[in-house]
Formats: sequence, C-alpha cells, structure tokens
Amino acid sequence: MPRVTFIDHRGGSREVEIENGSSLMAGAVTAQVDGILGDCGGACSCATCHVHVAPEWFDRLPPRGEHEEAMLEMALDPDETSRLSCQILLAPELDGLVVTLPESQI
Repeated sequence: MPRVTFIDHRGGSREVEIENGSSLMAGAVTAQVDGILGDCGGACSCATCHVHVAPEWFDRLPPRGEHEEAMLEMALDPDETSRLSCQILLAPELDGLVVTLPESQI
C-alpha cells in the first residue's frame, strides 16, 4: 500500500497507508486525518478535500480535469499545486506522496 504524508498547516505530519485504487480523500477520511472533510463523499462537487501537493510530486499526478479546476475555484487559498484529494487515486508509483493541508476547508 502506498504511504502518504499529510502535513497540517502548522507543520505537523502524519503518514498513512492507503490501498491502491482508493482515492487520497477516502484514505484520509478512513484514517481520520484532521483537515480532510470530504463533504460530498468524493463526487468532486465540493472543495472540502483540497490539498497542496508537494512540488516534487505534482507532475507525477494525472492533470486536473475541467470539473476539478472549477471546484478548486471554491477552495480557500488555492495555488498552482492545489488538487482535490478525491481526484487522486493511489497507485504504487505514488508511494511517498506528500501533501499539505490548508488551514481551513470552509
């Protein structure tokens, strides 16, 4: 299972193992990672699973889709490395992924 490091807005970190094929959001919710709400359950219809992907990992992910781009406009403080974690599916090549959580999702 790929390991993902979640860094909170204060700099604290937590490593979580997430099953291959699961979304980053689902794995975070299952592991009760503070800061990932996932209010829409992974339907890409909110922005409450917003993360900032570490720059060295960003280009390893599939590009954002048009719908994700639109939803990120609703996120607080999006930047060039922003993604919705419901749109990131874990695979072996993402073992070691690092994401930072925003101060607030709402």
